[in-house]
Amino acid sequence: MKFPKTYQLKEIASLIGCDFIGDESFPVLGMNEIHVVEPGDIVFVDHPKYYDKALQSAATIVLINKEVACPVGKALLISDDPFRDFNKLTNHFKPFVPSSSSISETAKIGNKTVIQPNCFIGNNVTIGDNCIIHPNVVIYDDTVIGDNVIIHAGTILGASAFYYKNRPEGFDQLLSGGRVIIEDDVHIGACCTIDRGVTGDTTIGKGSKLDNQIQIGHDTVLGKKCLLASQVGIAGCVVIEDEVTIWGQVGSTSGITIGEKAVILAQSGVSKSLEGHKTYFGYPAEEARQKLKEMAYVKEIPNIINKLKNQ
Repeated sequence: MKFPKTYQLKEIASLIGCDFIGDESFPVLGMNEIHVVEPGDIVFVDHPKYYDKALQSAATIVLINKEVACPVGKALLISDDPFRDFNKLTNHFKPFVPSSSSISETAKIGNKTVIQPNCFIGNNVTIGDNCIIHPNVVIYDDTVIGDNVIIHAGTILGASAFYYKNRPEGFDQLLSGGRVIIEDDVHIGACCTIDRGVTGDTTIGKGSKLDNQIQIGHDTVLGKKCLLASQVGIAGCVVIEDEVTIWGQVGSTSGITIGEKAVILAQSGVSKSLEGHKTYFGYPAEEARQKLKEMAYVKEIPNIINKLKNQ
């Protein structure tokens, strides 16, 4: 998430009430999660296991819960609770704004686009030309939809990320200030859910087609011309490259990459990154031919046991 203007380090420290290390006029351009940070961004870290990763990331401002040596060319914000203070910043720069109508006055809707009854279109939503938005679709604030997009009934774009910190008193949600981006020529089936990014974008690439009842997690990037069948569940921060086919009831873990033109067969579980141009099956998903051979071998175990008994 980029801020509307450049802020100074001292201004950000004042917003969240914390100390800082570095030049008080150090420029702060935005805030992001570690997998999408750029120079000028704030990243937060609250566990020693990830200190080095955050300090060595592209982020030039690190919101951290321990005073450590500041890397050259960077600045630190010292907080007793970086998770809480990251939420404070999200709340400041992207506060929740209630809507007063089913189609916000700030929404921009293109030529020849049809919005069917009972849809909700949030603040600052942009919808391109020649789209069809079927009944009971909910499009949260800041969503961007390209041209020639079809979205079927009951789909929800832009709900919050499923991202929580486990505290003694209960689960504390990391607030979502990102967006959903739907590129041109995308078709989305009925009752799909696509969560917004925490600070960045969840993106559905040009020409991709989604069946009914599909869940796409926060900050996931789906490439161009992908096909996803019914009941696929993709976790957050996944990169799915172009022309990937994922068949029904496949589930994935977060933070992985599925390579270009990969095919994942139905009911597989993807627990690690997969190379492109291959077909996968099973849990954990592996190359389909090898997995099917293994299953055939397992079926032979009773015969092998019987032969051993009869020797």
